Amino acid sequence: MVEGLLAEGAPASRHAYVTLVTNADYALGAKALVRSIGMTGTDADCVVLHTAAVDDVDLAPLRDLGARLVRTDLLPTSAAFNAAHARDRLHGLAPFTKGEKPPFHTPLDNFAKLRLWQMEEYESVVFIDADALVLKNCDRLFEYPEFSAAPNVYESLADFHRMNSGVFCARPDAATFDRMLSELDAPGAFWRRTDQTFLQHFFPDWHGLPVFDNMLQYVWFNMPELWDWPSIHILHFQYEKPWQDPHPKSAQLAPLIALWEAYAGDGPVPVIATLPGPLA
Repeated sequence: MVEGLLAEGAPASRHAYVTLVTNADYALGAKALVRSIGMTGTDADCVVLHTAAVDDVDLAPLRDLGARLVRTDLLPTSAAFNAAHARDRLHGLAPFTKGEKPPFHTPLDNFAKLRLWQMEEYESVVFIDADALVLKNCDRLFEYPEFSAAPNVYESLADFHRMNSGVFCARPDAATFDRMLSELDAPGAFWRRTDQTFLQHFFPDWHGLPVFDNMLQYVWFNMPELWDWPSIHILHFQYEKPWQDPHPKSAQLAPLIALWEAYAGDGPVPVIATLPGPLA
């Protein structure tokens, strides 16, 4: 057993899609994600890292969909680090001005995704946040170099210099994980956007994925000319989540919310290429 991780079952592949679930809301999101991954016909494992805070009743649907569940501890960060990255303090020092993070969003939990570098049973992994859908097979990403991520584009071209950590390609390696821990919790460390800011620091020469491998939902109304359903591989619901009720942007994002609801259920899903675009 790897320290900090406890897996159910053995891996069935050398490659894995990995997500992180830290509460019941993200377990709900992960159900739609896991189902969407399975519908692409991949042979890769689908792994759900989850903390002890998630009840088994919320994990059961993920297990039923064939996900490999791996319980993870939060990282052994210092009290000062934890205080600096507590929700109220972090959002006070670095408020979100473009959208709203839901009340169940706990910034400190985000760092637990770094544990995937401990999963050396896999040759390569693709991490996908639980608030996303995979619309087309993405197995080609297992051949991408470490570290690959898409730019954080959702408002203007000026965002291209920043990466978004909702989707990234990595190569598990315990030595890399140890180096991460040593840099993460340095004296006075403050990672403004938690794991995203840290990963861009740790991998300054990150490789760029196409925006269609991590299409952020705000592109729908901020940059509609960039939206192209047939090209989108992964749709990422950054900021507000499609299962929120009430949803503060339900009118603006109604077609995307309806798509997520189809994947979150047990019935058929739309043919993506037939969906109308934001300018229709």
